[in-house]
Amino acid sequence: MNVASFFKNLVKKYNSVSLILRILCGLIIGAVLGLLVPGAAWLGLFGDLFVGALKAIAPVLVFVLVISALAKGGNKLDSRFGTVIWLYVISTLMASVVAVAGSFLFPQTLKLTVAAEADVIPTGIGEVLRNLLLNMVANPLGSIVEGKYIGILFWAAVLGLALKGIASDTTKDGLLHIAEGVSLVVRWIINLAPFGIMGLVFTNVSTNGLSIFTDYGKLLLLLVGCMLAVALIVDPLIAFLTLRKNPYPLVLRCLRESGLTAFFTRSSAANIPVNMELCEKLGLDRDMYSVSIPLGATINMDGAAITIAVMTLAAANTVGVSVDLPSALILSFIATLGACGASGVAGGSLLLIPMACSLFGIPQDIAMQVVAVGFIIGVVQDSVETALNSSGDVMFAAVAEFKQWIKEGKELPDLKKLK
Repeated sequence: MNVASFFKNLVKKYNSVSLILRILCGLIIGAVLGLLVPGAAWLGLFGDLFVGALKAIAPVLVFVLVISALAKGGNKLDSRFGTVIWLYVISTLMASVVAVAGSFLFPQTLKLTVAAEADVIPTGIGEVLRNLLLNMVANPLGSIVEGKYIGILFWAAVLGLALKGIASDTTKDGLLHIAEGVSLVVRWIINLAPFGIMGLVFTNVSTNGLSIFTDYGKLLLLLVGCMLAVALIVDPLIAFLTLRKNPYPLVLRCLRESGLTAFFTRSSAANIPVNMELCEKLGLDRDMYSVSIPLGATINMDGAAITIAVMTLAAANTVGVSVDLPSALILSFIATLGACGASGVAGGSLLLIPMACSLFGIPQDIAMQVVAVGFIIGVVQDSVETALNSSGDVMFAAVAEFKQWIKEGKELPDLKKLK
């Protein structure tokens, strides 16, 4: 057997194994290598390459898919689009309520020492909304380069609608082919996810100790507990009330196939291609999910709302500020709106904590020390937060689609039989 045949058979065997099983193998190998050879820093390069490739291709994928979908499609953004936006917002609001309730039941205090630093800290909801609007009309090429999905969505929608009325069928077919080509590249990258996960796990295991569990264990437990409650109870309940069907097959599949990779990439934006791939497996309408998934990576921020609310109330407890129920409810709305403005990158929600702290008159220097604590526990907190956010993007996109199918009398897919 020559070398070419050997590698061809090796690739064939690699592809024949379930992607989830391959990812789990990469996870275990990365953890073992992180413990045995922590000095082999070059192994972390696999993770950097994987995340870098996802972040690079995701803006291009969103841009071409939205343009193609709007230019070639019919009136696809019907009631399903309104449904998915409503689900995103309700889910984020309920997540912040869960966080407030958890903080009242299990109040936390912080050890404040060194303040964090940041270039831009939002000072109020007005500034957050202003930034969102300005990002919409930012230079489209700059938005693609910088991964600003509000701008990408806005300009892709404008161009898609413009081309819908004036472009020939040949041009529209060309746009569709470009979108399919970019989607194929995404599938190639996702197929190499096990190597990326191995590198990411190796880096985490080899560089992070156990201090986050000893110094901030209770705070971390509260954050993760709230996120798990939303992922396994609140979001499934919202899905059940919408569909009147058992939501857990869909919930667990989204957590397994979207949440797992998001846990390690720690970026909702980087996980967009993974979510696009899962939507295709679920049989969802591409014209729909090509818009709702990147939108979800921007406004569906359950984990971010939980982080903002829990950390803010912990700061209030630390400095002795008494928070009553009406103020806590206001915090829930502020956390929801603030979370929608959080960037889809690792630690994006932490920089909105000072804005929420200002509601209770907590000084900026204290608030920035809270942000510093957030970065310390971010190894676990941000990973779980991103897994919750990203898996919810797919789940609610599917719920909105399935609701339409039920209205039309269509059979819902058997998730166990889908590849």
